[in-house]
Amino acid sequence: MTSEHDRTATRARARVALVTCADLPELEPDDQLVLAPLAARGVVAEPVVWDAPDVDWGDYDLAVLRSPWDYVPRRDEFVAWARRVPALANPALTVRWNTDKRYLRELAAAGVPTVPTDWLGAADEWTPPETGEYVVKPAVSAGSQDTGRYDLADADQRALAVAHVARLQAADRLVMVQPYLDAVDTYGETALLFLAGPDGLEFSHAIRKGAMLTGPDAATNSLYQPEKITPRTPSDAEHAAARQVLAALPEDMEPLLYARVDLIPGADGTPILVELELTEPSLFLGHADGAADRLADAIVRRLP
Repeated sequence: MTSEHDRTATRARARVALVTCADLPELEPDDQLVLAPLAARGVVAEPVVWDAPDVDWGDYDLAVLRSPWDYVPRRDEFVAWARRVPALANPALTVRWNTDKRYLRELAAAGVPTVPTDWLGAADEWTPPETGEYVVKPAVSAGSQDTGRYDLADADQRALAVAHVARLQAADRLVMVQPYLDAVDTYGETALLFLAGPDGLEFSHAIRKGAMLTGPDAATNSLYQPEKITPRTPSDAEHAAARQVLAALPEDMEPLLYARVDLIPGADGTPILVELELTEPSLFLGHADGAADRLADAIVRRLP
């Protein structure tokens, strides 16, 4: 019987670009874990910076988005670049849809439980509630950049929240204001990872994230905030919620190489979607046995 490894061997010497940014030219250490499994399958994989001027993307059989995390202030340029890459995973349609968090409104309209959100354009006024903890962030962001947590019962933090909203509006960035889900401080956030299998996306593994937002936005220039990651076995409710999210994707969404569904329990314990990561998610390959091999197999399946 022919093994999966034998089948992938027929792809020998295929070239795959693992797309990153100039700040991470050799990839994140976690992404580097897929290099050896791809080499074992006869695939030549190399990190390539997305906006490097001298790259001929037509030289690659497949380009896999991994860590192009500096695109946020240049999203239009990034989406235009994605359209020019002939074999991009996940593809340009997905990049355009998923790099603006207004996709959450579409998923909510389709019945997916999401965090209640106030959306504030540049001309919108915001009167903050008198009490409660809230998160302020832009609709286009990555790695929790420009994101803060505010206790609105505290006068100083209330003023900082108002200033944060105003700062984003002044930069003509759509603002999201959401109640803080305090279950993240105890239970944590569950991220379920799906990778392409023979019949579409298949569950691969999951991790738990601890709370990242400890206070107001610090306005740093870092690509992402540090995360405390541990393995997690999702509950049946979390599996069902993740499948509901994936089933609600737009009908014209192209087949996906990977997807990450981030959930936090709501007040009644029901898993609520925080984000659906389809463009450049951390996959946490080092936190599950065989995850790097499963990603390598998924990549090989996408090769022409």
